[in-house]
Amino acid sequence: MMHLPLAYSLRNLWTRRLTTALTAGGMALVVFVFAAVLMLVEGLNQTLVATGSADNVVVIRKAAGTEVQSGIERNQAAIVESLPEVALGEGGIRLASKESVVLISLGKRGSGGAKPANVVLRGLSPVGLAVRPQVRIVAGRPFAPGSNEVVAGRAIAERFVGAGLGESLRFGGRDWVVVGLFDAGRSAFDSEIWGDADQFMQSFRRPVYSSLIFRLTDGAAFDRVSAALAGDPRLTVEAKREVDFYAEQSEQLANFIRILGLSLSVIFSIGAVIGAMITMYAAVANRVGEIGTLRALGFRRRAVLVAFLAEAVVLALLGGVAGLALASLMQFFSISTMNWQSFAELAFSFTLTPAIAAKSLVFALVMGVVGGVLPAARAARLNIVEALRAA
Repeated sequence: MMHLPLAYSLRNLWTRRLTTALTAGGMALVVFVFAAVLMLVEGLNQTLVATGSADNVVVIRKAAGTEVQSGIERNQAAIVESLPEVALGEGGIRLASKESVVLISLGKRGSGGAKPANVVLRGLSPVGLAVRPQVRIVAGRPFAPGSNEVVAGRAIAERFVGAGLGESLRFGGRDWVVVGLFDAGRSAFDSEIWGDADQFMQSFRRPVYSSLIFRLTDGAAFDRVSAALAGDPRLTVEAKREVDFYAEQSEQLANFIRILGLSLSVIFSIGAVIGAMITMYAAVANRVGEIGTLRALGFRRRAVLVAFLAEAVVLALLGGVAGLALASLMQFFSISTMNWQSFAELAFSFTLTPAIAAKSLVFALVMGVVGGVLPAARAARLNIVEALRAA
């Protein structure tokens, strides 16, 4: 069986440049929405997963979904801190940070403080920074233990009034001076303010810690630690790997974005498919005589069907590439929204991965095939004699 060359399909698309551009543009917008949604979910997941360390363990009260909802008595924290699986730092200091986490409301920059949002305030033990080596002070200095000094994450300093270096914040009935800014590698810690745990607990009149984070001597010891904590009748706590804990924090928001975004993509894709179908039907109607000539020259129905389907696929691929290129530009932007799990402001970026690029192109090709198969079948079914008469 003779096959029509791909150049034949490409030449026909070039001949209808305006129609090709409009149809491909519609598909590009759909692919842009599809890819942007996946990039948004991936950026959210990476931001929160990157927050954790595989060797760190988060201990919170049983059944507490977040640190804000958790409470750990001081005597229970001391028991957890004394576990033999807790790693030792310089000078034999146990790498375990007893922490207090509360939410405060701060006004956003650019609104004169008129638009407040919740921000995570995290009180650390003196070894809190040592437990998180990925966090670096990039401006100023660390806060002094026992003082009213705080350090702010980069995302917080950029977005909220009073959170910049050298500025001051008022919460818990006291004024706090921002003496440093830290970079947490675009993780959720960038959206927090850190200070001394005991000072925060006094200011907010909290007698218990929110959580305890410690580093394992060996990552493989987690199951043993988890079993020991669960089996101790003196304790009402549970342990989670830090990476797993923060992955759970993104689940609700990520699922909402994914469902809403993909639903919109499906709705928009119906319009794009109809547009591609109309374009291909018009191409068939305008080339009836040409189709008849091809059939008279010996090209079978299957060859005609494949040629017209190839046009639709190429059209979709052009739209897919254009939409993906447009979506890739979103990586230069970051957004902030409320994390439904913690009810606090969270800044994150769009993230494009090879898997997302592949899914977007496959999505575009599926639209092309669905939109082109019926017009291509119509072209293949045309009667030779009737097609030549219509020429």
